[in-house]
Amino acid sequence: MTKPDTTCSLVIEREMPYPPEKIWRALTQSSLVEEWLMKNDFQPVVGRRFSFRATPVPNWNGIIDCEVLAVEPNSRLSYSWASMGMESIVTWTLTPAKDGTHLRMEHSGFRSEKDAAYKGASYGWQKFIGSLERTVARLD
Repeated sequence: MTKPDTTCSLVIEREMPYPPEKIWRALTQSSLVEEWLMKNDFQPVVGRRFSFRATPVPNWNGIIDCEVLAVEPNSRLSYSWASMGMESIVTWTLTPAKDGTHLRMEHSGFRSEKDAAYKGASYGWQKFIGSLERTVARLD
């Protein structure tokens, strides 16, 4: 997959009161990812191609094609994200903090902040990250 030729990124940052290892599990275990994001066949292996699957809607088949780009356990995860003719990259960064972990999610490759895809992603990722935090909270 070629790198997107765009410069606009969506960045969401949160402080979570959990250790990086706990958040990492929710980001990398397929069954947990399904709980907070979508059905998938993800494995945290660089080069692994996988898909996220949502309910299809008019003009979208519900499939997001991805490839794992980087895996640094408990620290950084990155994968491509291709859907509806747009190619982008999602990168998760976990940094230990005084009371838990600083979570940073960057979704890069948008044409502009005025683009409908950017606006949709902004809404969607806020919702998904809230679900991620609820998933992490219930883990042992």
